[in-house]
Amino acid sequence: MTDATALPQGQRSSPTALLFALAIFTSAVLVFSVQPLMGRLLLPLLGGSPSVWNTSMVFFQTALLVGYAYAHLLQRVGPLKWQVAIHLALLVLALISFWPLGVSDMVGVPDTRHPIPWLLGSLALSVGAPFAVLSATAPLLQAWFARVRRGTAEGENPYVLYAASNIGSFVALIAYPALVEPLAGLSQQTLGWSIGYGLFILVILGLGAVVWRGDKGVLDAPALEPSTPVSWARRLTWIGMAALPSSLMLGVTTHLSVDVASAPFLWVIPLALYLLTFVIAFSRSPAISLTTTLIVQAAAAAVCAALMPMTNGNWFVLLTLHLTTFFFTALMCHQRLASLRPPPDRLTEFFLWLAVGGVLGGAFNAMVAPVIFNTVVEYPLALCLAALARPWTRTRLSRDELMWGAAVAVLCLIPPILFWWLSVDGRPHQMGLDWETARMVVLLPLGAAAICAFMVRQRARLFFVALCLISLAASQVAVRYDWTESDRSFFGVLRRADVDFREVGDVRILMHGTTLHGAQIQAAEWRCRPSLYYAPTTPIGESVIVTQNRTDHAVIGVVGQGAGSMAAYKRAGDQLSFFEIDPMVDRWARDPARFSYISECADGPVRTVIGDARLTLRNEPAGTYDLLLVDAFSSDAVPTHMLTVEAIREYLRLLKPDGLLVLHLSNRNLEITTPTLAAAQEIGVPYLHKLYGENPDAPQMSEASTEAVVMSPTAEGLAPFAVDPRWQLNVPTNTPAWTDDYVNLFGAMVREARSD
Repeated sequence: MTDATALPQGQRSSPTALLFALAIFTSAVLVFSVQPLMGRLLLPLLGGSPSVWNTSMVFFQTALLVGYAYAHLLQRVGPLKWQVAIHLALLVLALISFWPLGVSDMVGVPDTRHPIPWLLGSLALSVGAPFAVLSATAPLLQAWFARVRRGTAEGENPYVLYAASNIGSFVALIAYPALVEPLAGLSQQTLGWSIGYGLFILVILGLGAVVWRGDKGVLDAPALEPSTPVSWARRLTWIGMAALPSSLMLGVTTHLSVDVASAPFLWVIPLALYLLTFVIAFSRSPAISLTTTLIVQAAAAAVCAALMPMTNGNWFVLLTLHLTTFFFTALMCHQRLASLRPPPDRLTEFFLWLAVGGVLGGAFNAMVAPVIFNTVVEYPLALCLAALARPWTRTRLSRDELMWGAAVAVLCLIPPILFWWLSVDGRPHQMGLDWETARMVVLLPLGAAAICAFMVRQRARLFFVALCLISLAASQVAVRYDWTESDRSFFGVLRRADVDFREVGDVRILMHGTTLHGAQIQAAEWRCRPSLYYAPTTPIGESVIVTQNRTDHAVIGVVGQGAGSMAAYKRAGDQLSFFEIDPMVDRWARDPARFSYISECADGPVRTVIGDARLTLRNEPAGTYDLLLVDAFSSDAVPTHMLTVEAIREYLRLLKPDGLLVLHLSNRNLEITTPTLAAAQEIGVPYLHKLYGENPDAPQMSEASTEAVVMSPTAEGLAPFAVDPRWQLNVPTNTPAWTDDYVNLFGAMVREARSD
């Protein structure tokens, strides 16, 4: 490929090239800044689920495909001046269709029973037209540049301008969580993007004017001479090489965000790395060679396959491992795509098929995998399949390669057997090892298997088999309980297990993602006693007891149903309502074959309102509730829109004068207490905070450590708690309160890391 420094002096950096690069850069900034912005706008409407981003990405990839198809078809319009005129007209029409940017209300309220169609419809009506037209700009301008600069070294390699597009995308994605989101509210962001789109139209107008003045007749430049037609085998290769990184990007995003938060600062990191691989792969002189990429990718993939199911441990180390593996795997695929790119006359076709691959990869994760799999397996599956994207060697396997492959198979048999011997129902019974230590012991053979897999990296098919074996063995080791049932919805994965604990006997466990969301002890004396976070000794249980001591007819609302543990508190005179976004959770909680808190333990009927609580609670009359518990978690992540100033004001509106608002704030990765306290201070209501430590003498699974904040419209409401020194009035915090317009999750992560 020709280097820019080798060009004649007059061709090194022509004004035309710089103008084209500027226009492409600007369009990319707009395209990739609107993605996290729209995700942020839509996230609260569907419970803060990580699937919101995955589904949104499928929409954006599809809109990108539409834009690339339009760019490809527009090349059939002969004169370049007509192409410019048509594109400008569509840019203006798209501007008129969406101004100002926001979530369209034409599809009605969110439908949590069919969230994907609602989400796709909202995106299409809100930003579909401008996004599709904007996304077409990069391939269009590259094709125009090839015609304008035909006969020059620049014109022969318009793919270099693709780097300007991806650099703009990369800058936009990094800037959003680092600068835009911390410094500007959502209203300011939407206005700024709308203005930026209008200014971009002026940039395109200016580009056309300068090109016209600089070279008369250039807009009438003829089409490039057609090259040899591309075979379908080559097209399918393009699609496959594009689909794998797309699937991996969504897979690693879900894996990282499920226990932290679904938020732009976690969304954009994989997407930014994805785009950076394009920049490197399609540059004149790649900063990382394909040889280096193949070595690092093999090592990272083998280690990642062994550790992928392990969700506990140093979060930063695991984050680095997953992102490194994803980066070099995507770079490997894109470098191979760059080596397979066609001549400039087929540039738009090339990008069209890449977009098809991107859509297929994203659609598999967001729409196909949740239907055909009852757990999240698409991420390790894509990682294993990526091994087949490595160069194939067609010679016979050597003796050493066969031995390394056999060693992988033997080593992968050891961990499940060893783990079974060391543990019973997830509890070690040999050598006095605790569960975490036992797991580390059985991980050693997996580490050895990863080394052996690396030794066969030059054999793509054998390396693929090795990764599959390691992934299967690791998944068996990571399973702490013998799961009886597993199912999956848009909002996450539910699993149920029956575990025998020595002190209390059989316990039925409900897991959402990687976090316990409820448990029911099956022994008769324990069966209708709330356990874990809801035990009478915890802040949640204490608040129920205080409320029921005040009245025989308590009206209780619970945001987040889980296994239905709170139903065990319901007396005949009480009214209990659950507000749950996932219909599958309600179905499981009401099935006596699964959990019987609602069907057996509650005295009287229990109501469940399906939908995002921020929306459904608006329909509840003011001053209704004696107690409102907000216990909304997606795995271990708290949907941030449930803790904003506006949300807390709405909760307080629903309380009686002495009513109680309890916010469950336990979290492994985010410090969310201080912004919650700041919200209470901003609203000006009395509040108290309690950090409850599990009683070491309590029977196993009977209770759990819990952190909670209790608020009330009046000081009288908190009087029973104020006399208990374990409930504390925290000093004012410097942490800003979260609002519907402003949330700083990155700061919450930093505060949690500093506290460890």
